[in-house]
Amino acid sequence: MSRGIGWFDAFREVAPEWAVVLLGVVTQLGDVWFLGLLVGTLYWLATDDRAEIAAVFGLLLAGLSLITALKHVFALPRPERVLVEVGALPETVHPLYQATATATGYGFPSGHAVMSTIVYVSLAEYSSTGTRRQRYLGAAGLVTAVCLSRVGLGVHYLVDVVAGVAVGLTFLLLAWGLLKRYSLHQGTLGFGIAVGIAAVALAVSSGDSDAVLLVGASLGAFAGWQLALLARALDAGHGPIQRSRELTTRAVVVAAVIASLVALSGYYWPALVLAGSGALGVIVAAFVTAPVLYRLERVDSLRERSPSRSR
Repeated sequence: MSRGIGWFDAFREVAPEWAVVLLGVVTQLGDVWFLGLLVGTLYWLATDDRAEIAAVFGLLLAGLSLITALKHVFALPRPERVLVEVGALPETVHPLYQATATATGYGFPSGHAVMSTIVYVSLAEYSSTGTRRQRYLGAAGLVTAVCLSRVGLGVHYLVDVVAGVAVGLTFLLLAWGLLKRYSLHQGTLGFGIAVGIAAVALAVSSGDSDAVLLVGASLGAFAGWQLALLARALDAGHGPIQRSRELTTRAVVVAAVIASLVALSGYYWPALVLAGSGALGVIVAAFVTAPVLYRLERVDSLRERSPSRSR
């Protein structure tokens, strides 16, 4: 059964050629690189408790694995159509067209719809900018724009993006239930959910390369966050490690995961996907840990200077 509604041809008749460039730019608002950059930047800019934005970071990784799993379960193709033939566009915009207005792989559900829903609605929930209503209206507008751009470009059917939004919202409701129940462990839960869904995606996709990389990234993020929590606890005087079961557990988890990722990237270097998964995990772990360690060092430095100023 076709997933098409039948209005795309009519839209194609009236849409100007430059519309493909506009839609291609809008669709980047739901692309992995942009959402990753947005969440990563907010995580680094957070000044005090990063737990909430860490949870969003974890949900982003989990969403990517969720898409990988669902696309392999349904294995439905994309539409065989384009809004504008590339030959009808000026040659100068061909690279932009290829980079923003084309897509490959399975089409159901829409990954852009799932990810934009997860990220923008999560930020609307956890952010403090404006009123709650304003944040949710903004998130709804961004998600709608991304979904319409995917359908308008011809890379998805309308059913694909509607299903993607439904999947994203359902996932958020389930994840938020856990995060709110265990509010003191939001970061750990967020990255833990990412690890769990990455493992499911790896099994469902029969070792798809994207799933392998996401396992490494999720494990690295989880270990990096545990290391950050460990550093904060020690800085607050909760050590030594061997006298605290919680700190000991965190230290063991961090050591085991990081050692596994380093070994994976080194020992399996002939298998590029496995080596890449290990290397990516180490990089993500460093990315998650670095801003926390930097802030702790900065706070300690300010503490040391305070007595000298008061003399």
